[in-house]
Amino acid sequence: MTEQHSRGARGADATFRATPETDATDGTDATDDTDHALVGEAVIDIAQATAVEIIGSAAVHLMSAAAVKCGLAPDEDGVRGVDMMDLAEARKLITALAGLVTAGAPEIGDRHARPLRDGLRSLQLAFREASTYPDAPGEGPGEKFTGPVR
Repeated sequence: MTEQHSRGARGADATFRATPETDATDGTDATDDTDHALVGEAVIDIAQATAVEIIGSAAVHLMSAAAVKCGLAPDEDGVRGVDMMDLAEARKLITALAGLVTAGAPEIGDRHARPLRDGLRSLQLAFREASTYPDAPGEGPGEKFTGPVR
């Protein structure tokens, strides 16, 4: 495996690793054109997305993960959603979501932030309900950003 350094448009150093194909016999590292094409498509997709879309997408991923960690996942294939509960992990995800929503709301506007705030509040309440020993008001996950949730 070789390590290569490149300097981006803004002069920042970037490091990536190239993995040579095992059948390269000419002494050069063969690269997979498909991987390069996928990376190129991903960069183009990100470039075309608005900040609102990217912030919303990140928030939805955090919400989904937090919901699973709060035990709210549906039962599937013999695995109960409640068996996937991990409140320590849920706390971290909800706090990260609260930070994102609180910081991002002024940038994305109330129209986009309102449903994110509603989802965050629902997760905070679900966390409180799932906790054997609920946190004091203002001490729950993300409440340092949102204030006490009731």
